[in-house]
Amino acid sequence: MFTVVPMNNAHSASRALARGLGLMLVAASLTLHPVFATGVGTSPPDPGRPMSAGATTEMPVLATRTSRADFEHEEASPDARRIAAWIMDSGDNRGTPFAIVDKIASKVFVFDARGRLRGASPALVGLASGDDSVPGIGQRKMSTIRPEERTTPAGRFVASLERSPHGEEILWVDYDAAVALHPVVVIPSERRLERLGSATPQDRRITYGCINVPVKFFKEVVSPVFRGTSGIVYVLPETRSSSAEFGSNAVRQKLSPPAAGLIISP
Repeated sequence: MFTVVPMNNAHSASRALARGLGLMLVAASLTLHPVFATGVGTSPPDPGRPMSAGATTEMPVLATRTSRADFEHEEASPDARRIAAWIMDSGDNRGTPFAIVDKIASKVFVFDARGRLRGASPALVGLASGDDSVPGIGQRKMSTIRPEERTTPAGRFVASLERSPHGEEILWVDYDAAVALHPVVVIPSERRLERLGSATPQDRRITYGCINVPVKFFKEVVSPVFRGTSGIVYVLPETRSSSAEFGSNAVRQKLSPPAAGLIISP
């Protein structure tokens, strides 16, 4: 189901409250089925430019980047490939590991700090189409969230491994909206495991906004890559252009088109 590529300060009170409420919301979701990978979480710094969650702190470059992200032989949309190339060309990941979430394809790609693909997998994303979270949704009970509000926000997010209040390891993406990337939650009525196995991306639109991946993929790819460091998660937009979302217009013009015969996912 997924591809694994082998291996060769202080916050404001409002941010702390949002983060705490976000953890509670994600925990409420995770308790539906406590089967998750283990690992040691780290506290998230705020490297790079401002994220949806708050302040700005520069992060030192930790690795020498390559000129282009390497997808190996993995199928990927043209947009995912262009953004990956822009990330490496501009050094936008600040020398840290990063992940690209392609909502249209319902797929996640995880890269190390040098832009080498460490794994890719189908993923479950928000039920509703849209690139913004409803204001205050991270502080609401899940039972009050309407179907049209179940979006996975697009953007560039500082991400790090943490523990939910119940101890499950998750990769925090957006504190304010309570969005995390975590092992799939088993909800029989939603057939999430079955949806992960579907070849149709639209079948994988089901979550409240979080990004669900197979348990094995989280344990063997996400957790090892992000352990001991923060990184960046890029969630590609679906209602606006990625160049507008990430400011990558200039780099887009420099990129060559995909090679002839390259298999691209729909």
